[in-house]
Amino acid sequence: QVQLVESGGGLVQTGGSLRLSCAASGSTFGFNAMGWYRQAPGKQRELVATMRNTGMSNYADSVKGRFTISRNNAKNTVDLQMNSLKPEDTAVYYCNLDIFGRAYWGKGTLVTVSS
Repeated sequence: QVQLVESGGGLVQTGGSLRLSCAASGSTFGFNAMGWYRQAPGKQRELVATMRNTGMSNYADSVKGRFTISRNNAKNTVDLQMNSLKPEDTAVYYCNLDIFGRAYWGKGTLVTVSS
């Protein structure tokens, strides 16, 4: 059983910063990628940033240069440092773990950016 627990969401003003953290537990051996997605009200869930087990990262164009994903293999955590936040970054952010093509999701953490 795999569990993902997110933390770090909250309310921030435009231009501010937040750091999200996701802790994975359970049978995570052999995972392919770990990362973050988000879903804004009335919109589909979209990729924010992911990091493969090779260390290669991938970012949505809308967050490049502002967000940074990092992983701690020893602690089985993945963090998302979000800087220069914009109102359009407001969404529920979900941690994602891909193990041999099977996706696991956390319950999400709300990020609200006020203008």
